Amino acid sequence: MIPSAARRVLGPLALATALTTPARAEMSAEELAKLAQNPVGNLISVPFQNNTNFNVGPRDGTQNILNVQPVIPIEVNSEWNVITRTIMPVISQPAFVPGGDRTNGIGDIQLTAFLSPAVPKGAIWGAGAIVQMPTNSNDSLGNDHWGLGPSFVLLHLEKGDPWVYGFLANNVWSVGSGSDASYNNFLLQPFLNYNFEGGIYLTSAPIVTADWKADNSQRWTVPLGGGVGKIFHFGKLPVNTQLSAYYNVAHPDNAANWQLRFQVQLMFPK
Repeated sequence: MIPSAARRVLGPLALATALTTPARAEMSAEELAKLAQNPVGNLISVPFQNNTNFNVGPRDGTQNILNVQPVIPIEVNSEWNVITRTIMPVISQPAFVPGGDRTNGIGDIQLTAFLSPAVPKGAIWGAGAIVQMPTNSNDSLGNDHWGLGPSFVLLHLEKGDPWVYGFLANNVWSVGSGSDASYNNFLLQPFLNYNFEGGIYLTSAPIVTADWKADNSQRWTVPLGGGVGKIFHFGKLPVNTQLSAYYNVAHPDNAANWQLRFQVQLMFPK
């Protein structure tokens, strides 16, 4: 049984390296940008990440995936936090055969929980588990098996240093019988950000994936690219925005070769 303190949602604090500083209203735009770039920061946020993938399928169609990704930190005690991140994909899939219809719906939801030090010393890290749920509204948008695996994040973030960099990694195995629908998927997301005064920053966060059950020639998706981000305010509400583009230097047959990513992240003060 988790104590009541563990269920208390944390308000956002200044930086992962200075978690006891005043409330966000007193933070600069640059500090807000750095906080938004920390996957295990004490920040309640709701990112809406839209990924448009070009030249998908045998007919070179366009696929659109809107990931709704609420992030909620939970205080366990004075030393540890649990950071939860849920990814719900809303998918618009092109037809793969002549005369076919576009498929729209919900994909498989993923929930990750990271255990992370409340006051990190040196590198910032989080370790935990990821669960994939068969919530797809159409068979072509997901898998009928639950999935489970480990997840880990490590990053460098220091006050006064404009660089924020690190990586997030996980591997998800399907649970249950039925080899026809089983999966074993790896994800690695390195990220590199350079922050300027005023909340503007350069960013690169490609998502590298591997399907371990596929043939070697069809296994990897490796993007290269980057973009720009900016912190805005709607009233007192900070909003982190990003626009970036990635080219897949390696990808399976019929997978996208280009991706355009646009993100709006709502950052909620306590």
